[in-house]
Amino acid sequence: MRIAGKTALVTGGTDGIGYEIARQLKERGAIVAVCGRNTGRLASARDQGFQAIEADLSTKAGCDTLVEELSGVPIDILVNNAGMGGPSALLDGFDLDQTDRAIFLNLNAPMHLIAGFLPTLRQRPEATIVNVTSGLAIAPRADGAVYCATKAGLRSFTQALRHQLKATNITVIEALPPVVETQMTAQNTHKKMPAADCAADIVKAIETGQTEAYIGATKMLRVVSEISPALARRVMINY
Repeated sequence: MRIAGKTALVTGGTDGIGYEIARQLKERGAIVAVCGRNTGRLASARDQGFQAIEADLSTKAGCDTLVEELSGVPIDILVNNAGMGGPSALLDGFDLDQTDRAIFLNLNAPMHLIAGFLPTLRQRPEATIVNVTSGLAIAPRADGAVYCATKAGLRSFTQALRHQLKATNITVIEALPPVVETQMTAQNTHKKMPAADCAADIVKAIETGQTEAYIGATKMLRVVSEISPALARRVMINY
């Protein structure tokens, strides 16, 4: 896909990987809308020339707001990037409200937005949907049960969606980042990939039509998983 002149929506596009994707798409000549909840970051995004929409995608109402705000806009690229970690362990007091928010934001929201924007995407000469999952969609770690479950679910949904849309003008991409330097990973002590580098691989996948973008360390995890799924699970469960 030639990005120049295209219109893109990047969820969670005011910070972290999402911001870098939005910035790099804009640098290539795209018109870019972003959404988020932090009013300061939204204001900063507007100052940088993005259309910035306040929407809480952990709720159906927030998804509906975003679709309504962009009604009639010719979206060519939809990047479902927004996400959250969720509770880490059952034994320490499982926060079910936070669990429900994480499930909706990480898994339900991409489905709602794809359903909402699909009629528009199908009218474009060419279009792309990017669902950002994680290396943890391949094999989970013990202290990220909710996050891993939602990303594994989104991975399965993306594969099925790609098959359903294979005869259309829409390319469906799954992007699988490793641990990336963001606010969400601030307490993670593992080596982290810069958000700009991760975003560059995702934008490259959009440009080339690559349907699966294994990024950084997830390339090796993919190889291990293909050789021995059990070994991949053993390696990752305490990662």
